Amino acid sequence: MKIGIIGAGNIGGNLTRRFAAVGHDVSVANSRGPETLADLAAETGATAVPVTEAARGAEVLVVTIPQKNVPDLPADVLDGLAPGAVVIDTGNYYPQQRDGRIEEIENGTPESVWVATQLGHPVVKAFNGIQAAHLLELGTPAGTPGRIALPVAGDDPAAKQIVIDLLDQIGFDGVDAGGLGDSWRQQPGTPVYGADLDAAGVARALAEAPPERPAAFRIE
Repeated sequence: MKIGIIGAGNIGGNLTRRFAAVGHDVSVANSRGPETLADLAAETGATAVPVTEAARGAEVLVVTIPQKNVPDLPADVLDGLAPGAVVIDTGNYYPQQRDGRIEEIENGTPESVWVATQLGHPVVKAFNGIQAAHLLELGTPAGTPGRIALPVAGDDPAAKQIVIDLLDQIGFDGVDAGGLGDSWRQQPGTPVYGADLDAAGVARALAEAPPERPAAFRIE
């Protein structure tokens, strides 16, 4: 599968490593230009490209950049996506720590619903609640007792299944977390966030999530 990744920070870099390791054709981009990704490309066999080329031919595109930077992506950033491509949003809103106030999110719009609006394309929310290092270190074969599971939210069941299959390939179970409007259940500060739970634990944590955004993840 051809996978594009926009963002080569901790999550983007480790997804590049994991997807390339299981045989996918990965292109990776960041805001500083492909020449700054030479080491990652040499390590993984991924192709470093400009941001405007990351989507070219991609069947899956991962957007893994700070929330505040999503509106600054080029208007044509999704041009060239393969028909039916899945766009994954891994992002989190950290208003006090990084992003500043985003009015729509503060007023109750789930983070990834806002991202989908900014991109003008449906997204699947995944990979937002696991430590980057754990993507490399804690994957296990299917059927392993206690295998870590990650929630996957989105409005297209087929798109969610593609993401769940990718998770399985890199050593994790996927749990259908409902529609994108339900993705607040996996935002920062919720019971599932950063918890490294198995599939049953993820399902319980999603059900227990309170609708109020914790004080540490909102700003007046």
